[in-house]
Amino acid sequence: MMQHRPDLDSRARVEQFVDAFYGHVLNDTRLAPLFLDVAAIDLQVHLPHIKDYWSKLLLGERAYQRHTMNIHRHLHGKQRLTGADFAQWLALFNATLDQHFSGENTEKARRIAATIAANMRDRLAEMPE
Repeated sequence: MMQHRPDLDSRARVEQFVDAFYGHVLNDTRLAPLFLDVAAIDLQVHLPHIKDYWSKLLLGERAYQRHTMNIHRHLHGKQRLTGADFAQWLALFNATLDQHFSGENTEKARRIAATIAANMRDRLAEMPE
């Protein structure tokens, strides 16, 4: 029997998703060094921003007002982000969804993440070396 998985339909569930996703990212041999060493993120600062970002995209909240592309351009300038980096990010994102969530907003998150990964990969690839 398949266990019922909740949808990403509340701030609390979006926060659960982000925490679970970052648990995977920060244990990933490809992505953890990008987040921890290159970007040197402070999780106490970064995770609330990411929770605001996904709450904006999925729930219409308005707390997130940053420009994500500029943040990633800066990171890309320190260490080039590759197609494989974005593919791994997306694979972990989808695996986290598959493991914990299902429903309309979950599928919306999956579509948005695929678009974000492709757009960011393509736009950063256009930057000069």
